[in-house]
Amino acid sequence: MKKFIGDRAFYNKLLSVMLPILIQNVITNFVSLLDNIMVGQVGTEPMSGVAIVNQLLFVFNICIFGGLAGAGIYTAQFYGKQDDEGIAETVRAKLYVAASIVVIAFIVFIGFGRELIMKFIHEGDAGLDMEATLLYGEKYLKVMLIQLIPFALNQVYSTTLRETGETMLPMRAGIVAVFVNLFFNYVLIFGKLGAPALGVVGAAIATVMSRFVEIGIVFVWAHKHTEKLTYIPDIYSSAKIEGRLLRQIVILGLPLLINEVMWASGIVIQNQCYSVRGLEVVSSLNIATTVWNVFACTFLAMGSSVGIIIGCLLGAGELERAVDEDNKLIFAAVAMCVILGGVMALISPLIPEIYNTTDVVKALAVKLLIVNAAMLPVHAFSNCTYFTLRSGGKTGITFAFDGGYLWGIGVPVAFVLSRFTDMPILPLFIIVQALEMLKAVLGFILVRKRTWVVNLVKD
Repeated sequence: MKKFIGDRAFYNKLLSVMLPILIQNVITNFVSLLDNIMVGQVGTEPMSGVAIVNQLLFVFNICIFGGLAGAGIYTAQFYGKQDDEGIAETVRAKLYVAASIVVIAFIVFIGFGRELIMKFIHEGDAGLDMEATLLYGEKYLKVMLIQLIPFALNQVYSTTLRETGETMLPMRAGIVAVFVNLFFNYVLIFGKLGAPALGVVGAAIATVMSRFVEIGIVFVWAHKHTEKLTYIPDIYSSAKIEGRLLRQIVILGLPLLINEVMWASGIVIQNQCYSVRGLEVVSSLNIATTVWNVFACTFLAMGSSVGIIIGCLLGAGELERAVDEDNKLIFAAVAMCVILGGVMALISPLIPEIYNTTDVVKALAVKLLIVNAAMLPVHAFSNCTYFTLRSGGKTGITFAFDGGYLWGIGVPVAFVLSRFTDMPILPLFIIVQALEMLKAVLGFILVRKRTWVVNLVKD
């Protein structure tokens, strides 16, 4: 068991990296759950419209994460090497990538937003109003476009801070932001404290406000603590990135960006396949996904911790220690998610009762939640293996393992079952979700090969 269980120093290090990320993510997603419930009190159609738009914005968010990941691998390893100029150049690369993705997102959402929303709206058995759902979605999207810029800039700074050992500040900023979001959601959705009742538009305005608060806190703090973050003054001292480093970032980062685009779009297309079974499926899936996101924070935080801890060890040249600690990190992630999956299954019948929606939607949401609970440990394992491979720069392998697997197997299975069979939504959902088990097996094989054990910044 020594191969899988660490000593006190190991867990102290893990908790110092993971807990701030976990706390921020849990609070963010818990407030998103409360937001979802608030919008759900307005009605099923507003909830469905917002859920569809959030799926589209999810693709943008993942593109930002993926676009910054290539430079982030070098940020973590340069930090292990204590190279401030190297860190500053990776941050410049992140800024260029984030700006490009924001411009593309504006073009897509402004030009094709209505058409994209309509792809998810199908008539079902619950008699929901499809036209109203479309209208709510369009109103929500128009306001939410404003938050793309502060969200992207915050990710540039927050990922860099985490990769260089400062995990507390992004957590604190995130906590402040989510409470700002929660307060103004309550005020603007329902028209409290003299404000007008704006419904879904109020929810969007509250989110935009919280994004600006978050980046304001992170930006000001980072530039006031240059004695600790010694690389910060170098970021804007020049616009250049050393040629060889830029090529390396592109070589590593492009597969990650393409992978994240493919993965996020694949998830959205899978959800669109589910939506063919009716608009009530969109509502049920929205409830199940929002709750899943809260519980998934644990393995997502563990994945980020794997990338940071293992990346720093590889950059410092401690290769065998990186292998040893990676085993322990993966084991810890799976063990935690076994427990959390049980808790999620136990409370799943209670969650949908909070929503102001139909009994059909509630019953289906419970079943989807139980399926997600059973898959939580499997996702934990495959997510940690993904970050393990990525920490050593094996982005080509991670591309095939993640986005390639989803598009090669997950999306075709969902498409065929939804379009060419009359299979009810529950067995369809179970079959598609169970495909993650095969992915976990592939991840185990790839990690065991140790091709990821590489120091990228040795020279």
